[in-house]
Amino acid sequence: MDKQKALKRMLKNLSKENFANFCHELVIRKKEPQVARNRVEGKSDLDILDVLISTFDETGAVVVAVELLNEMNCKNDADQLSAGPSAGETAQYTMVDGKHFVDEHRTELINRVNCVADILDQLLDKKVITQSIYSEILVIPTSRKKMRELFSGPLNAAGLDGKEVFYRILEKEEKYLIEELKRKK
Repeated sequence: MDKQKALKRMLKNLSKENFANFCHELVIRKKEPQVARNRVEGKSDLDILDVLISTFDETGAVVVAVELLNEMNCKNDADQLSAGPSAGETAQYTMVDGKHFVDEHRTELINRVNCVADILDQLLDKKVITQSIYSEILVIPTSRKKMRELFSGPLNAAGLDGKEVFYRILEKEEKYLIEELKRKK
């Protein structure tokens, strides 16, 4: 994926609050070249994309965006933007207001997912979790506690790629729950 598309996706996936913070950080940035406030105030994500590319060129825009995201403590967004997709793949993540879908709906998933053993099997097959984590979680007595443990450790460590694998498994195993959560705003 080219840098412009990656920047566009990143800006579109930021929450309203993070988008406003990103624009603020862009304006107060001390390094040259600087961006005037009137170039970003009240502008859309596409306008900000144009400002970034016209001010810094595509490569520089990615560097500046990663710098600003890190300053805002948006490490996942920064890592995703700086790493880009591997071997020509297009990384597509299921995001809701700047958060991954599974993070946004964490509580509902913990409370309502029941086929945890099947999900763990598939996460192990896809190498999102290790055999030892699989074994530790499998012996936990309730589905809720298993899901809570899965979220608190292995899914956090797996980052956006692991969460996306988890989401795709949930789409198959808990189809109606995921469809219901997609409809919630």
